[in-house]
Amino acid sequence: MHFPAPLEAEALLDEATAHNPGAWVEHSRFAGQAARAIAAHTGDLDPDAAYAFGTLHDIGRRSGVYHLRHVMDGYRYLLELGYPEAARIAITHSFPLPNLDAYIGDFDCSAEDIAFLRHFLKTVEYTRYDRLIQLCDALAAPTGFCLVEQRMVDVALRYGTNAFMMDKWKAIFDLKEGFETSIGCSIYSVLPGIEAHVFGYNHK
Repeated sequence: MHFPAPLEAEALLDEATAHNPGAWVEHSRFAGQAARAIAAHTGDLDPDAAYAFGTLHDIGRRSGVYHLRHVMDGYRYLLELGYPEAARIAITHSFPLPNLDAYIGDFDCSAEDIAFLRHFLKTVEYTRYDRLIQLCDALAAPTGFCLVEQRMVDVALRYGTNAFMMDKWKAIFDLKEGFETSIGCSIYSVLPGIEAHVFGYNHK
């Protein structure tokens, strides 16, 4: 498996920020941190790989303010850099359900890209890294780690819902349960400072 080193992933995100600054950048940082923290407790996932994949999952947003297009922009960009595993996660992070019609947002891609995505999602076999970043995408707000439910409501308020929303939420809760079984504890217990963000509580 070939993935960017943590410092390279951070540099790529910093470079992307100059192209299109926004809340997505800090969301990406927290997703990477959550992925590393959870991976460190699994015994079978590389924390550095998880951090890179989480940090770069939304890197397609470097191209501008787009919806579905950001997954294809990220896929192409990371493939060009020689990181196929990170490239696939640029797509898979948005699809806890491997169904293009479950996507919430504008289908602002070319017809060719939409056809590619439909085929990709019908044939892809998700890895543990795919699943981890799907979960961490739901644990990362731009201001810190959050409860899965908080992220779900935030996304629904911003982008709306569709007929697949309940199934998508169930899929994310299944991911949460699966990783908690894997690490033997609540995922929230390994995310530093989550109390301050969720409850406004600070140990200091």
